[in-house]
Amino acid sequence: MEESKHLGHGSPGAEHRESPRPVRGFIHGLKNPPKFGTMKHLAVALLGEYVGTVLFLFFAYGGVMVGKSSLGGNPSTTGEYLIFLLFGATSFGASLAVNVWVFYRITGGLFNPAVTTAFILTGLMNPLKGALLFIVQLVGGITAAAIIDGLTPGPLKVDNALGPNVTVVQGLFMEMFLTAELIITIFMLAVEKHRATFLAPVGIGLAVFIGHIVGIYFTGAGLNPARSFGPAVVEGIFPHYHWIYCKLFQMMDYYTANPGQDDDGRAEVLATGGPSV
Repeated sequence: MEESKHLGHGSPGAEHRESPRPVRGFIHGLKNPPKFGTMKHLAVALLGEYVGTVLFLFFAYGGVMVGKSSLGGNPSTTGEYLIFLLFGATSFGASLAVNVWVFYRITGGLFNPAVTTAFILTGLMNPLKGALLFIVQLVGGITAAAIIDGLTPGPLKVDNALGPNVTVVQGLFMEMFLTAELIITIFMLAVEKHRATFLAPVGIGLAVFIGHIVGIYFTGAGLNPARSFGPAVVEGIFPHYHWIYCKLFQMMDYYTANPGQDDDGRAEVLATGGPSV
């Protein structure tokens, strides 16, 4: 009798056991953010984004330095350049995929001031929190560049620069399309919840990979102000066109264009108790 009394619905333990744990999805809490007064939540978000940005860019910068060191400097032939292109693109894409997967349950795994800005402009993030994350991500980029600079021999060579005969206007629009592809991937795979959301880190990593495949030759493939700003600070090199890597990106209300795009009809079937005949 005592055992059944403790297992009854009226016992405090039963209420605790029957309450389901909240599901923490990708970029948890951004659409319905908690009260901003929770300093612990903010501290965890800031620390997580800082550590995640450092780790992402540490391995990405490190991969580029390994590629250039193995070639004895900048690629000098077409064959060398194509090998380096694949090596650099893989370093950035794989590093982002792994670190987004590690941190997405903690902070959302943004690691990019351009992505943070897009979240603010679309109303998915508190502006003050976004501004703090923006700063933390830039500092993370500087930290990663400084660590790689200290751990590798010779000068740091991971900065963004326009390619031969590439104009500032061409570089600006190239960066715009590369960054747009990355942000659209994040919105459609991570923010919009569907059956493939758990694989979003893979898609995000691939978006950075293809962005570098196309963009390294023309602009160095920035796609991320933290990625571009960090090496510039450590190296002390700010070319006159550096602003093209640190622009703001604004997203429109894309989700209103095609409502129900992920609807497979299951909700209607469940609501009516079965298919109509």
